[in-house]
Amino acid sequence: MQKKISMILLMLLCAPFYLMAQNNISGIVTDSETNSPLPGATIVIKGTSTGVTTDFDGKYSIQVSEGSVLVFSYIGFEPVEKEVTTDVINVTLKNDVAQLDEVVIIGYGTTTKKDATGSVQLLTSKDLNKGAITTADQMIAGKSAGVRVVNNGGDPDAGINIRIRGGSSLNANNSPLIVIDGVPLSNQNPAGQANPLTLINPNDIESFSVLKDASSTAIYGSRASNGVIIITTKSGTKGAPQFNFSSNIQVGTLSRTIDIFESSEYVDFIQNSFPDSSGLLGLNGTVYDTNWQNEIYRTSYTLNNNLTARGNLFNKIPIRASFGHSEINGILKESQLNRYTASLNISPEFFDQHLKLTINAKGIATEKDQPDGGAIGSALTANPTLPVYDPDGGIFGGFYQMTDDQGIVGPANPLALLKQRERNEDADRFIGNMELRYKIHGLEDLTAVINTGIDYSESTINEYFLPSAVASYSIFEGLPIFNNFSENYSEDQIKRDHLLDAYLSYEKTWDGALRKMDIQAGYAYQNFTTQGITYPTTTENGFRESQQPFKYYTELNLQSYFARTNLNFFDKYLVTASLRADGSSLFAKDQRWGYFPAVAMAWKLDNENFLKDAEWLSQLKLRIGWGLTGQQDITGPVGYYPNTALYDDGDPTVSYVFGDRTVTTYRANAFNPDLSWEKTSTYNIGIDFDIFNSVLSGTVDAYTRNTTDLLAEVPQSEGALRNRFVSNVGETESKGFEAALQFRPIQTDNFRMEFNSNVGFNETYIKDLDNITQFASGGGIGRGTGVNIGQTAVGERNRTFWLYEQIYTADGAPIEDAFVDQNGDGVISDSDRIFIPFEPKWTYGFGTYMQFKSLDLTANFRGQIGGRIYNGNLLNRGFTESVIPLTDTGFINNALNLYDGTRYNGFSNIPSDLQALSDFYVSDASFLRLDNITLGYNLKPFDDKKIGLRIYGSANNVFVITDYEGLDPENFDGIEASPYARPRTFTLGLNLDF
Repeated sequence: MQKKISMILLMLLCAPFYLMAQNNISGIVTDSETNSPLPGATIVIKGTSTGVTTDFDGKYSIQVSEGSVLVFSYIGFEPVEKEVTTDVINVTLKNDVAQLDEVVIIGYGTTTKKDATGSVQLLTSKDLNKGAITTADQMIAGKSAGVRVVNNGGDPDAGINIRIRGGSSLNANNSPLIVIDGVPLSNQNPAGQANPLTLINPNDIESFSVLKDASSTAIYGSRASNGVIIITTKSGTKGAPQFNFSSNIQVGTLSRTIDIFESSEYVDFIQNSFPDSSGLLGLNGTVYDTNWQNEIYRTSYTLNNNLTARGNLFNKIPIRASFGHSEINGILKESQLNRYTASLNISPEFFDQHLKLTINAKGIATEKDQPDGGAIGSALTANPTLPVYDPDGGIFGGFYQMTDDQGIVGPANPLALLKQRERNEDADRFIGNMELRYKIHGLEDLTAVINTGIDYSESTINEYFLPSAVASYSIFEGLPIFNNFSENYSEDQIKRDHLLDAYLSYEKTWDGALRKMDIQAGYAYQNFTTQGITYPTTTENGFRESQQPFKYYTELNLQSYFARTNLNFFDKYLVTASLRADGSSLFAKDQRWGYFPAVAMAWKLDNENFLKDAEWLSQLKLRIGWGLTGQQDITGPVGYYPNTALYDDGDPTVSYVFGDRTVTTYRANAFNPDLSWEKTSTYNIGIDFDIFNSVLSGTVDAYTRNTTDLLAEVPQSEGALRNRFVSNVGETESKGFEAALQFRPIQTDNFRMEFNSNVGFNETYIKDLDNITQFASGGGIGRGTGVNIGQTAVGERNRTFWLYEQIYTADGAPIEDAFVDQNGDGVISDSDRIFIPFEPKWTYGFGTYMQFKSLDLTANFRGQIGGRIYNGNLLNRGFTESVIPLTDTGFINNALNLYDGTRYNGFSNIPSDLQALSDFYVSDASFLRLDNITLGYNLKPFDDKKIGLRIYGSANNVFVITDYEGLDPENFDGIEASPYARPRTFTLGLNLDF
């Protein structure tokens, strides 16, 4: 902790702020259309970096000399210059329709909405989700067409799955590249950290740029085949010092539970269906009323505090510093994440604004308590008539647990699993970069840029059982023992990721046919290293003993050369062309380099003579583009050295004895020296429009994408070192459509009403797998080895289940092990199984914003149409005899409550492995979720003081409309087993500006 505090204090000590002297020129800056004040407008003395910003009433004051020129500017408005001739200067700014008010960050540069040639979307603070936001991914869920964001449940550090246009690979990484202030993040998280975006403070984020098509992402090369998300954090100001304090408290509740028997229902069911087991109800004649799901879940409390300071140090150095702390408690007991963040941004300019230095530094420290997730499954199975605590005290620290002479009997006490294990997963991370941007003297159109960055983290995991823990209890040679004399598991890890970008940028404008030319060319270097050591243990000899520590080291090196040009002809016709050459250490020397070109064009129809005088039209632009991107990230299935013959430690159970010494053998690892780049070719056509002075605006895109030389983990021939390994096989084809609309019907001084919506359609089919027709691709359903339902097959959509079509009786009841004979040969076999895609084709989101004077209301919805989910609980807990264990060991289990008082509406016996492969367990996963609703009030500033206060209340995960009868239809992998429930969260917060 001292180390963390020292780091934070050091960063904050680097950020002194000095208040400016009183000024003698004053005035108000207003919007020409609404006459409303513009808070945050910038006023700079021309030719200097000295300036101020307007307060919440649009007022400013600045000390200048008579005859100086003041430059008034505000994002989205035309700048105005005023010579100082009086003590009071009031300025009205007009909307800059040509700018369309948004600057979009793209790879190695910026553009504007009006000049973008690719499919790019900018999301700023006004567009993002509100309310109970603890991680950055929550800010963009449902906000961008074709972008699907799904977390893995309600865990404070739940893993996330982000897909832009569905992803393009089979087994290679399908996540988009995430870039934070010019630093691309590794696809490997620090040890113990499931969500890479947990390690950034949402309060520091200024905007997201989402790059979707290949023409916009190809400049990032190999890491951009699945899109790019560029996160830009907030920066300093050239104006007066500004401070912000924000705080909120969140209360999380369990929104829904899986419908299993309650105690009284369970007693009735057992007594009627299994009277011989009635003696196993309760304990010593007492029937307890235990709701195990309520026992493991809780009402959670989360507290977020952030302090930010912005200013202009010595009137020369724009600077921003922030500190944040979040104490995030999950609704599953013992689930907690403490996060400390500190950030610093400085951006001074030197040599008459020819040299700009930008430094971003972010320090993050997290302390996570990760509970035993097995408690969720145990809570669904445990007998509800047994007590939580032992009435006689017992040997398990007060918790009740059934035992016999073989050890634990029945499910482990769910609450004991949570309370009696400690697993601490802590990480310290630093992400920083320094960019030098030099506008060459004498050649001011040419800029040299060097950007260096680092992403460094240290993480530790320590897991141990408390004294008398149920999970550590066993019988050894007839004696009861607790295996908690040492740590169960521990790990130490260090990650170092280094970045260097060096490039030249040439930008020139003319008045002729070629209005503007923007060219970049340069070199990029990225190196990712991870090293660590794990300390596993074993109980093979009864007591817990340490095993041989395992050290690991991985390294990935990427090097690239890139070039891009943007041409603007007549301010009507835009052309972008880029080329990137990428080299990856994952491939052998002769396969190492891949070359990825892209080209895009846009036609600004609103600037044509036949439309330029149309007052109702602000923008109409047609875009078309093509690009080729590459994929090389196959580290998940095959590690970091897939092209090299290497040896590893063999199985400890396979060894040779030499005298009194036992020697473990080495094992040859599988490898493929012929691995090469996976290539994705994308065509995109789109249109951007803005009509009736931004009353209605939007974008529409359609695309087709072909991926060849797929990096897929496929079956190998007999005699291979592994049954499956990665090879370049086959081709996929994707088609999609996206649309986003913004409707602003009312924009007055006192009342504003806005609506936004987006929809995305995507489907991916497997066109070819070389000599392979189909192969298994995961999909475990809790039935052990080999009983999986995932399948990859030629001619089918990617990510499908492979199941039999169930036959039903006339009254709709399923007939066990009876399936449709699809080919009519009279035999039920694999050839009768059908392919059922579980990813939705359609995703959507919509929302509204309304403001009446100082009161505002925001609501955001999102959902999907289609998709399928396999209900693993219905399979494993939805049959009559699920309450009776397979072996008669003196206990009974809980089950899904399908009992109507006379009969159980499920199968009688445990379904066979054949029945488990039935579409009976598959349901439609369509849903509509009210993601968040926020009501806020802005208090007027106190007299003569630059103070603003906003208070707000919000609710998140308010409701879900769906036909799915399980816990939650939103499931990325399509199989529901024992999920960590998503909470319903209520938030009360404030923002104080001063």
